Amino acid sequence: MISISEAISIVKNNGKPLLKKTIKSVEKASGYILFEDVVSLINMPPFRQSAMDGYALNLHDSLSYNLVGEVKAGDGHQPNLKKGEAVRIFTGAPVPDSANAVMMQEKVESNGNSITIEHQIALEHNIRPLGEQVKAGNIALKKGTKLTPAAIGYLISLGITKVSVFKKPNIAIITTGNELIEAGQDLSYGKIYESNSKMLLSALYSLKFYDVTLNKVEDDYDKTVSALKKVINENDLVLITGGISVGDYDFVGSALKALEVEELFYKVKQKPGKPLFYGKKKNTQIFALPGNPAAALSCFYVYVYISLQKMMNREDLELSRVKAKSISNFEKKGDRPQFLKAIYNKGEVEILEGQNSSMLQTFALSNALVYASEEITKIEIGNTLEVIVLPI
Repeated sequence: MISISEAISIVKNNGKPLLKKTIKSVEKASGYILFEDVVSLINMPPFRQSAMDGYALNLHDSLSYNLVGEVKAGDGHQPNLKKGEAVRIFTGAPVPDSANAVMMQEKVESNGNSITIEHQIALEHNIRPLGEQVKAGNIALKKGTKLTPAAIGYLISLGITKVSVFKKPNIAIITTGNELIEAGQDLSYGKIYESNSKMLLSALYSLKFYDVTLNKVEDDYDKTVSALKKVINENDLVLITGGISVGDYDFVGSALKALEVEELFYKVKQKPGKPLFYGKKKNTQIFALPGNPAAALSCFYVYVYISLQKMMNREDLELSRVKAKSISNFEKKGDRPQFLKAIYNKGEVEILEGQNSSMLQTFALSNALVYASEEITKIEIGNTLEVIVLPI
């Protein structure tokens, strides 16, 4: 059995970036990382653009101008202004080449066919220059940039429809247990509804990992070996829930050994989630998570999250950890470090009741995990605690 810090270090050191390229349509690329630089094919803006509603001027010494027309957003005509002439103009409209400033409408007095401005203004005032954001041929976004909604909007504004991005991992979730049935079926005596696979699927979706398959295997050695062999060969990451303990019908450990999966660690000194397995075969990362739902999800956020970030070649591998003042008292049992379900808000953290590893009700209310180290035996109101902020 190893420590939490050792386990985290092993996951970090054994994970590898996928470094595979795929092409995505821009509108479906949110959350992906650019595989290569994106070069703009156009200037943005593609013309001199008015920054506000007002009047485009061909400046001269007087404050009075002759009004000779109007330019709206989307207009394609080019009025030719002489010195002392102006056109009404609107935000985003193309500024005529013959205009050299825009005066906001609040500082203009209209007199029918002429206007008077409050004061002289500087050349190019209130005009967005051609290529102010990016010029044609220049890099719009660099390789390694995460595509946020703003980045998606920016690329589409440049007319870019497809991008080259780092491929996300193919992931398989495999559940074991003869007692498990699908929600919606009649719940006969001795059966429980299987929730771990959908819980982990939801966690992956929330992190924008969508290439996920769900698999179920009976508590049978040969069937476990066959199912695991298939998903290990076909995926970059395999998450197994249940069957990793040492019961008579827990076949995952022996099946992984038969498939010559390299064991990197098995069992971590922690609560919940002690019977956690991490290994690899060739380039496939494999986690055998505990069957208890709260333990499985805790291990996902502490360990699997790191593996996912490493695969995507990201620098921030762990979830954010902050310090917070406890507003709860809590008596820690046993000598293992614990991850406690909690609610974090504005520098304070509340440790919730119901910390059993088989219970999800408390986890459903949580937005954080308090890390209670081995040395901590009791938490009192006012204590400063280390808090892992969950991505929910």
